[in-house]
Amino acid sequence: MTAVEGADWMDVGGIDTTITQVESAINTLRDMASEFGNNYSIVQTRQDFTENLINVLEEGADDLTLADMNEESANMLALQTRQQLGINALSLASQAAQSVLQLF
Repeated sequence: MTAVEGADWMDVGGIDTTITQVESAINTLRDMASEFGNNYSIVQTRQDFTENLINVLEEGADDLTLADMNEESANMLALQTRQQLGINALSLASQAAQSVLQLF
């Protein structure tokens, strides 16, 4: 009775051949296990990076939507004040030019 198809275990040569085949199979399995381990490590690293990126983007989105209304109101008031001062400065400059022209 033979355990490996085509193997003849009646003599030492057949047994040695079977042992060589089994050792080869074991080495192949070890190589594949090592490769799977490396691939798993790469996938784990990518998953960790993706999770960290998602957390950073969610925090950024929260910061955009949870703005301090008092601070934003103050910024808008400052902008409106600057705009009004600019308009007044242009108006005064225009009036000054007209006054100079009236002198002639």
